[in-house]
Amino acid sequence: MTEQTSTPKVRRFAGTPAQIRSSATFYKVLAYATGVMLLLLCAEMAIKYFLHLELFIGGTLLDGSSNAVGLVNRADITDGFNVSLAILIVHGWMYVIYLLADFRLWSLMRWPFSRFITIALGGVVPLLSFYMEKKVHGEVERELASHPQAAKRY
Repeated sequence: MTEQTSTPKVRRFAGTPAQIRSSATFYKVLAYATGVMLLLLCAEMAIKYFLHLELFIGGTLLDGSSNAVGLVNRADITDGFNVSLAILIVHGWMYVIYLLADFRLWSLMRWPFSRFITIALGGVVPLLSFYMEKKVHGEVERELASHPQAAKRY
């Protein structure tokens, strides 16, 4: 009978500590930016669907007066820049970049797929991105500090 010796599994990363820290910093910036844009989006949606108003810069109101900046009903204004729509579009594209930052960090850390999904939810649940950023960034630093021998990529 052969006896199997159990050796502890060595933690491997898919990148160097510098690459991982850079990816974590990029994720941190995007988490805060996406979180702020999501809060703006929630405020914009509440105003739009409860008060039936949108934020416009410029344009002409139906009574002929000009609008500098204001919350107006979309049907009551012509021309102008719809800031409410811009917030929606910017958040959408920022979330795509947030997902790319999430994917890069997730793949470099070699975490399970479920971790990718939980981090990705940070960009669609209000205030969750701030909590997840703190948790994920701390975990990355702890894992890098506790596994200095895992610096080799392959």
